[in-house]
Amino acid sequence: MASAKQSLTIELALLGLLRRQPMHPYELFQQLQRKDALGFIWQVKQSHLYALLDRLEADGYLSHQLETQGSRPPRKVLSLTPAGEARFMAWVTTPVAHGRDMRLEFLAKFYFARLEGSSTVVQLLERQLACCRQWLADNEERIARLATDSFERIVLQYRAGQLQATIQWLEACWREITLQDEIEQN
Repeated sequence: MASAKQSLTIELALLGLLRRQPMHPYELFQQLQRKDALGFIWQVKQSHLYALLDRLEADGYLSHQLETQGSRPPRKVLSLTPAGEARFMAWVTTPVAHGRDMRLEFLAKFYFARLEGSSTVVQLLERQLACCRQWLADNEERIARLATDSFERIVLQYRAGQLQATIQWLEACWREITLQDEIEQN
């Protein structure tokens, strides 16, 4: 973010939701609850969401306008700023840094990359595949240096299996996206 604070995946996902269109905070909350989208990945309390939106606005990634509603109090409608747009686009195509981030952060990135279009999805998948392949190679190097009966070796073999499964899944996603592109081009 603009400050030294580490951005949270949920904050960056909020930028992605607002990239589609300006929304008021409750609309964002509803979007996050949808089980056919990000609600399938995680749950956020409404009060926490509002705090995150305030932080994003304070950091310069969001702006707001007040929208009149007749006799009811005006409501805040949030929009992405150019800085928010740039931050989101940098995030959505950057691979996650750790295997443990695949379940939440990568899936959120994958969700938004699909909304951006196949070239963004392919870019994210190719970058993430390169990272995962390097993690696997590094892991296998460490395994080769260990005694066959060590506990560390057993744990690293488990990690290798997870990485191999992740790579297979990413490759399957890549094949599906590129195949769909070929079909659409013909």
